[in-house]
Amino acid sequence: MTAHISLYDLLQDSAQHHGDRRAFAQGAKMATYSQLLQDVRLTAERLADSGVQAGERVAVYAGKQYETVVMLLAINAHGAILVPINPQLKEQQVRHILLDSGTRLLLSTGPRLRRIEAALKDIHLATWQLEKMQFADLNTPANTALVNAVTDSDPAAILYTSGSTGQPKGVVLSQRNLVSGAYSVAHYLRLRADDVILGILPLSFDAGLSQLTTALASGACYAPLDFLQAAEVPTFCEAHGVTAITGVPPLWMQLASVQWPVPTGERIRCFTNTGGHMPTPLLEKLRSAFPDALPYLMYGLTEAFRSTYLPPDAVVTRPESIGKAVPNADIRVMRQDGSECAVGEHGELVHRGAFVTLGYWNDPELTAQRYRPWARPGQQISRDETEVWSGDIVYRDRDDYLYFVARSDDMIKTSGYRVSPTEVEEILFAADEVTEAAAFGVPHPQQGEAIIISVFSQPQKQASAEALIKLCREKLPTYMVPLHVSFHDSPLPRNPNGKIDRKQLKQQFSEFFSTPLTVTE
Repeated sequence: MTAHISLYDLLQDSAQHHGDRRAFAQGAKMATYSQLLQDVRLTAERLADSGVQAGERVAVYAGKQYETVVMLLAINAHGAILVPINPQLKEQQVRHILLDSGTRLLLSTGPRLRRIEAALKDIHLATWQLEKMQFADLNTPANTALVNAVTDSDPAAILYTSGSTGQPKGVVLSQRNLVSGAYSVAHYLRLRADDVILGILPLSFDAGLSQLTTALASGACYAPLDFLQAAEVPTFCEAHGVTAITGVPPLWMQLASVQWPVPTGERIRCFTNTGGHMPTPLLEKLRSAFPDALPYLMYGLTEAFRSTYLPPDAVVTRPESIGKAVPNADIRVMRQDGSECAVGEHGELVHRGAFVTLGYWNDPELTAQRYRPWARPGQQISRDETEVWSGDIVYRDRDDYLYFVARSDDMIKTSGYRVSPTEVEEILFAADEVTEAAAFGVPHPQQGEAIIISVFSQPQKQASAEALIKLCREKLPTYMVPLHVSFHDSPLPRNPNGKIDRKQLKQQFSEFFSTPLTVTE
């Protein structure tokens, strides 16, 4: 059996076994695996002809169109390093990524290039416009073998992820990370060649890129969508026969609020959540919309791709768990001194295995903090294997199921207690009036930090601060009761990957308790 070292290898394999099947579908645009492979080969040759060398960085700043997918795979086929940039990012963030990564070539669209023209000033790189890519010479066979040989330890991509402070940092993924991750997720989701996978998350986000890579690994069809209104999604799913959807909680909140035609909902075979805890009321709404679908609750981090998942048969009995390790991963709960936590004890999630990435681009100091040599229990440190310390606080039960508590930098320290924001949010989601909610801590002169909740409700369902705080008092200990409720007229702010931006909310209220005020109760 031929080893699959790169995403290009996965594409070649699917083209060999599923050549006439759809590989890509978006509106009127459809491509089979054979056609996709041919377009990727031709584009990789053009990259080589342009002077781009293996190992150089090539950035893609565009929506999820066919040319974008071709270019991502052509970069991989050529042996260059992919730098996908979220199309929602603005000039300052794009400039930082281009400079930090040392990008040689930027691929985008004409309108986006004009939008960031100022950001490109004084940066020495070439630009290509994706809409000008032509595949008219498809009748001319491309070389079946590309010159640049790669190994599975070679860098394949740099994914830029927001940190708690400062500019986005680049996480370097190897070929092995991408291929092993694709096989692992495709395996436990039981994806098939007749599946149609909705690509609704950005390709710059590890979970969004996974929608494409798992399609390649299983021979399924990747159907991407950049949408403006949530109501567009069911219509797209019906038109393209979508069977699998992955989202993050804020996105699922939007999709649960729109009407899903019965045949469309019944066609969904599986839906998965990542990027944060899914509240039980939201999970129940989705199970009602997708009655025949298997739900998978997943947890991962960019530094280690996917770490755990909760299988469908455990969702009913343990809906608040993030499950157990995905195939080919070793997950432990550790104290800061390197010893393993007891059952029920809070500690940091530590990940070892094929998905642990290569570190942070241009940041050896941070890499040394988060990526550490794996200490084999009872033996000397292994010098050839690394574990990543996630920064996430979790605990495990007696059956070794894991439970997420909070990001270490999201934990609220109030009145001498450590409070997980998800514990407070879970109570709020029980109220029908609450569509979105985020709990966070801000400086307080007496308590250290006080808890504030930001809430978004649909216009026809107005909640009151008094009712929500009363609900919290009934369900939570006193020290966990919020001191203030902030109502928002629109959905809560998101970061570029679609997650609720707690950092921005905390900044808005950083001086809220610095002057005397009347607390909302």
